[in-house]
Amino acid sequence: MHLIVGGGVVGLSVAWRLARAGTRVTVIDPAPARGASHAAAGMLAPVSEVSYTEESLLRLGLAALERWPAFAAELEADSGLRLDYRTQGTLDVAFDTDDLAALDELAVFMDKLGLPVRRLTGRECRRREPMLAPSVRGGVLAEGDAWVDPRRVTAALLAALEKAGVALVRRRVAALVRDGSAVVGVRLEPPSAATGNVPADATDGGRADSPNGRPIDASDGGRADASDASDASGDVLTGERVVLAAGAWSGGLTDLPVRPVKGQIMRLRSPSPLLGTCVRGVVHGSPVYLVPRGDGELVVGATQEELGFDTTVTAGGLYELLRDARELVPGITELQVADVVAGLRPGTPDNLPLIGPYGPGLTVATGHHRGGVLLAPLTTAILHGEEGELAALCAPQRFQTAGQGSD
Repeated sequence: MHLIVGGGVVGLSVAWRLARAGTRVTVIDPAPARGASHAAAGMLAPVSEVSYTEESLLRLGLAALERWPAFAAELEADSGLRLDYRTQGTLDVAFDTDDLAALDELAVFMDKLGLPVRRLTGRECRRREPMLAPSVRGGVLAEGDAWVDPRRVTAALLAALEKAGVALVRRRVAALVRDGSAVVGVRLEPPSAATGNVPADATDGGRADSPNGRPIDASDGGRADASDASDASGDVLTGERVVLAAGAWSGGLTDLPVRPVKGQIMRLRSPSPLLGTCVRGVVHGSPVYLVPRGDGELVVGATQEELGFDTTVTAGGLYELLRDARELVPGITELQVADVVAGLRPGTPDNLPLIGPYGPGLTVATGHHRGGVLLAPLTTAILHGEEGELAALCAPQRFQTAGQGSD
């Protein structure tokens, strides 16, 4: 039995892959699919998001993007749900002369890396996306980039796991349980505490699905009446391996250097899609992106704020997003505001994820920062030993201090 701590896109993907391979799995999360995955835009854009100092992250992203078509097809088949997976590419545009100069330099860097991109004039950009502002000076088209709706992905993963009979424990993990140096299970917070740090609309976050007062093997599914869960010490679930995929909360359960990075995002809606391509832009040095959905939704994001576990949606954050997005696509001011949300990305010191064994009985799959949706298929492959060379880039031991997390 494997215990998966975390019900975001990474944790659910790991659980789904394990269940497909015949492994018994239990997922533990107070509000599955309601964290960073719920707030994410779903850009699968390793080329257009390349930066000068993160070529290792680019390698991971390109490998993950190659796996996405098969991942999407298998998940749709298993769940019976559509993901709104799209492959029309990403158009990176520049608003003014300074922005264009910076984009020109980035395009040269992309060329040196051999990335498949194409330079476009401002007129060519508007021909491709007529709703772009006349002031757009030029752009770079990454035709191989894609995007997907993360909320549909997590809904499909939950549906596939339910069909596979995977148990879901809607509780928060308070601590890892060890026998000597080996992790043998997890201790759950009492139900009264399970709703902490859960989005306000996740009203089912405190439901208890496991008995209290005795250790249990998660092979029984962990189901019991919530009235039994009254011991303040919390319940214990045991299994042969724990997979820690708790996102920004992973650092609180281990010594791993994972921190929360706040991102505010908004969803607008129109009767039909305003854009046909994912559009990224830099407006007076400030980045913004617009991701269209097939149903007319347009995702605008996202801020990056180092504010701990704060998930407050602020007027200032939304103003900055709308201000910059309006400069690129003036028509967005006519759209309906459908949703605003703030999520917590799990950041690491080098912006690379932490994937792999981390001591006896413990595997980690966390620290994906802005790339959780993109890297989910690759994460499952690494955990199954399919990407040895790339796995070395993600080894959690790279931050290990003497005597910590060793086998």
